[in-house]
Amino acid sequence: MKLFRRMLLLLLIVLLGWGVHERENLWAFPDIISAYTAKEYCSCRYVMNNDAEYCRGYVKQWLPTSSFSDDSASKTITVSGMGRSNRAKWLSERQGCRLNP
Repeated sequence: MKLFRRMLLLLLIVLLGWGVHERENLWAFPDIISAYTAKEYCSCRYVMNNDAEYCRGYVKQWLPTSSFSDDSASKTITVSGMGRSNRAKWLSERQGCRLNP
């Protein structure tokens, strides 16, 4: 039983050390979900001119988003997920879509 506790403690220390080492990447991860969804949906919908239903399926991820808005008049996509929100806007045929902070 003592060996099991020591191994568990060692594993916890290793995971904590890894978390500290990768803290910047772990902190950025929640932003990736909404940013990827907004940018890829914008490109799918307004650069490639696919229909909305196809593009929603194209950007669907394992981790769900909490809100999704497609303003077709201004060609702006707003996506929220994991506590972060990102917006992508179609600029032109030549420039495509840009992610806005």
